[in-house]
Amino acid sequence: MRKDNFFIEYAATLENSWVETDKLKQDILYFFVKRCIDILFAITGLFITSPIILIFAILIKIESKGPAFFFQERVGYQGKYFNVIKLRSMTLDAEKNGAQWAQQNDPRVTKIGAFIRKTRIDELPQLINIIVGDMSVVGPRPERPIFTAQFNQEIPGFIERLTVKPGLTGWAQINGGYDLTPEQKLKLDDYYIKNYCLSLDIKIILKTVLICFSGDGAR
Repeated sequence: MRKDNFFIEYAATLENSWVETDKLKQDILYFFVKRCIDILFAITGLFITSPIILIFAILIKIESKGPAFFFQERVGYQGKYFNVIKLRSMTLDAEKNGAQWAQQNDPRVTKIGAFIRKTRIDELPQLINIIVGDMSVVGPRPERPIFTAQFNQEIPGFIERLTVKPGLTGWAQINGGYDLTPEQKLKLDDYYIKNYCLSLDIKIILKTVLICFSGDGAR
């Protein structure tokens, strides 16, 4: 996994970060237990949802040209780059005019894409990212390099989201999701980074499940 100027800046600013490094060192047991839960959750989840992923992969191929799966570079823990895996929810030429931040009611989203985004089905392949260790079940959503750089210039401290492993879901995702501005997302991620614990992780997971079943995933 490569690193870029993001890690350099992250390392340089960590001493002034709102995250206490001593706290991170003291929480080794938490991170160990969380990793065990991540692996168990991801393997079980992938086994259960594989038929769902396959069905929607076929529907995506039927509806529009292009691959069913979408790979996109993101910035993860301590500035490491990795490719996030998703079911494709947008048209193949979604970024013909350059990188764009996803938004609610995005016109680039296909009909099948709108459904899988609302129910979060498009995120299910990221269970593979969790198994290999790029992501956790719960944490700040990983952002693209270009937007990480942009938001960090506009919102000082945005890069400090990289002090914890990115997640499949997070505190920001169950409290607004696509409706939130980068500033609002950062505040919610800040709350999670300051208060992470197993009980909060479980709360986020349960709320995410409710959102999926209620079809309110676009939030």
